[in-house]
Amino acid sequence: MKLVVQRVRTGRVTVFDQSDAPRSTEEIGQGLVILVGFRLGDQLDAVAKMARKVLELRIFEDEAGKMNRSVIDIGGAVLAVSQFTLYGDTRRGRRPSFTEALPPAEAEPMYRRFVQLLSGSGLRTASGEFGAKMEVEIINDGPVTIILDDDAAQS
Repeated sequence: MKLVVQRVRTGRVTVFDQSDAPRSTEEIGQGLVILVGFRLGDQLDAVAKMARKVLELRIFEDEAGKMNRSVIDIGGAVLAVSQFTLYGDTRRGRRPSFTEALPPAEAEPMYRRFVQLLSGSGLRTASGEFGAKMEVEIINDGPVTIILDDDAAQS
């Protein structure tokens, strides 16, 4: 499991239908936009660890200007968007291979569980739609972007 976590002033995801017409939009204010990808071998227990890790990640500034506060501490919001392309492999050639990405039938329940755990934190939680065509807009604050993978959840 890999997360790209961005500290944002605002974030928005627009989901499109088959005819490329906007179908729905979710938006947050200050908080985190999280791109979420799953790879072959990922287990459901990693989802809970990663959700806890991202909610407790201290990347918001305190009164002294130090990154010492979590999204929970500031009462921020979270927006999670599934993104299998986080496991695009470009080691050979110029066209990414996605053979390491978890198949959609297995990844979708993991994504849904991740969003559910974020929502259970009590923070305003928004999400994209798994497998849909989407546009993601952010105003990155800092900019601060952190990449977390399964190994980071262990600590």
